[in-house]
Amino acid sequence: MLLIDVVRVSEAVTRTSARLGKIGHLAELLGRVGPDEARVAIAYLSGELPQRQIGVGWRGLQDLPAPKLVATATLTQIDALLSRIKAVSGPGSQAARKALVAELFASVTSQEQAFLLRLLGGELRQGALDGVMIEAIAKASGAPSADVRRALTLRGWLPAVGEAALSGGVEALHAFKLEVGRPVSPMLAGSAPGVDAALEKIGGSAALEWKLDGIRVQAHRSGPDVRVFTRTLDDITSQVPELVEAVLAMPSTDLVLDGEVIALRPDGTPEPFQVTASRVSSKLDVDRLRAATPLSVFFFDALRVDGADLLDLPYAARHQTLAAAVPADLLTPRLLTGDTTEAQDYFTSVVRLGHEGLVVKSLTSPYAAGRRGAGWIKVKPRHTLDLVVLAAEWGHGRREGKLSNLHLGARDAAGGGFVMLGKTFKGLTDELLAWQTERFLELAEGPTDEWTVTLRPEMVVEIAIDGVQRSPRYPGGMALRFARVLRYRPDKRPEDADTIETVRSLML
Repeated sequence: MLLIDVVRVSEAVTRTSARLGKIGHLAELLGRVGPDEARVAIAYLSGELPQRQIGVGWRGLQDLPAPKLVATATLTQIDALLSRIKAVSGPGSQAARKALVAELFASVTSQEQAFLLRLLGGELRQGALDGVMIEAIAKASGAPSADVRRALTLRGWLPAVGEAALSGGVEALHAFKLEVGRPVSPMLAGSAPGVDAALEKIGGSAALEWKLDGIRVQAHRSGPDVRVFTRTLDDITSQVPELVEAVLAMPSTDLVLDGEVIALRPDGTPEPFQVTASRVSSKLDVDRLRAATPLSVFFFDALRVDGADLLDLPYAARHQTLAAAVPADLLTPRLLTGDTTEAQDYFTSVVRLGHEGLVVKSLTSPYAAGRRGAGWIKVKPRHTLDLVVLAAEWGHGRREGKLSNLHLGARDAAGGGFVMLGKTFKGLTDELLAWQTERFLELAEGPTDEWTVTLRPEMVVEIAIDGVQRSPRYPGGMALRFARVLRYRPDKRPEDADTIETVRSLML
C-alpha cells in the first residue's frame, strides 16, 4: 500500500466530525491493507510510530529537500527508512541521521511530507483515538469490538492487535493471553476537582491512595527473570535495579505488579519529577546514578500472582492478594473511607508531604486495562499562572481553520521580553477557539511556518498546571506539566504576567 493512501484517509478522518464517519474511512482502508503493512498503517493512523521514537527532534526536521511530484513510496519502504534512522548510533551519527531524514523526505510528495512532519512531531491529531480505531478494526475484520478490546488489554499495543484481527479474525484475538514478560496497557484514572466529588462519583467507601509523582512501572517476574515496563510499554529493566532486586526478594516467583518508582530525598519527601525521570531514562553508568539518586518502589495493584490472573477481580480482592505477596513497606500508602471530611484531611496531609494528590479507587472495580475506568479517579491540587500568548498554531479536526495550540511565555523581569515555556490546546471551548482566532489575527506579526502564527505579546491567559519540570526543549529550561486554559485575562496587561522566576519556584 502507498503512503499516500494512508495520508488521504487521515485527511478524510480529520475532515469528518461524526464518529461513525471516521470509523467508516478507517475500516475501508484497513480492509485493503496488506498483512505485512497492517501494523504500520494502524500505527500511523493512530498518530504513532511502530518505532516509538527515532531520535529526531524538530531541529532535525528543518531544511528539508524538495518533495517528489508523484507519490510512489510504500508503507514498508517508509517504515524501513524510519527503522534505519532509529538504528543510527555512534560517531558521526548526527550526520548519518540527517542524511537519512533527507532521503526519507525526498522520497515523498509535499502532501506526504506534511503528514510525516506531524507524525514525527506528535502533532497528528485527527480524531483516530483508540476507541475509534478499535471499532474500525472490528468492522474491517468482522470481529466483535469487545474481543478487540480484550485483546488490547492483554497485548497492550493496538497495531499488533489490529494486525492479528485483520489476518486471523476472532480466533487470533482469542489467542492473546496475559503473559508474564509481555506488558499490559495500564489502567488509567479519570479526574475530579476534589475528593468530595471523587467519592460522589464512586458512590460510597473507597480506597484513597497516594498519587506519587514518579514513573509508572509494571513489573513481571517469571522464576529468576524480572522485566520492568513503563506506562508506554518500554522495557526499562536495566535502568531500575532497585525494583528488580525488590521483586526478586519476594516469595512469589510468578508475578505481574503495577506500581511506581520515585526518587525520594533523605527525609522521605519526593524529588522533583524531572530528577526521577532523568534517573530512569539513563542507560549508562546506572550504578553511579543509583548511588547518587536511589529509587524507591511502591506497588498499588496486582494483575497476576502465582499463576492466577486477577484482571477481572474487584479492586478489593486484587489488593488483598497484593498485600499478601508484597512487603508492607513496598505498598502505596492508602486510606479506606467514605467520609468526605476524613478524605479531605487525608488529601491535605498527602499534598503537604510533597506528593501529587490522591487516586480514589472503587473497591468493586475490575482492572480496566488501557482505559480510563470509572473506578479510578485522580484528585490533584491546581497551580495557576498568568502567561502571555506568543504564537498559535492552526488546528486540525474540529479545530481546522481555527488558531488553536498556544505558545505560552512568562515575563523575563531581568532581561525584558518573554520566555517560552510550552504549548497547550487543552481547555479551549468552541466559543474560545472562535474568539481567539479572530483576536489573534488582529495581533499577528507574521507566520513562523505554515502552521504557526506569531503574535504581538499582548494577550494574557490564565493557565492551570500540575507542576513545572526541567526541560531543554524550551528556552527557559523548563516545561509546564499538563497545562490547560482556564480563561483569558483582558483585565491584565502583559507586564502583569507571572515572571520566569515565579515559574521556576514551582520546581522546588
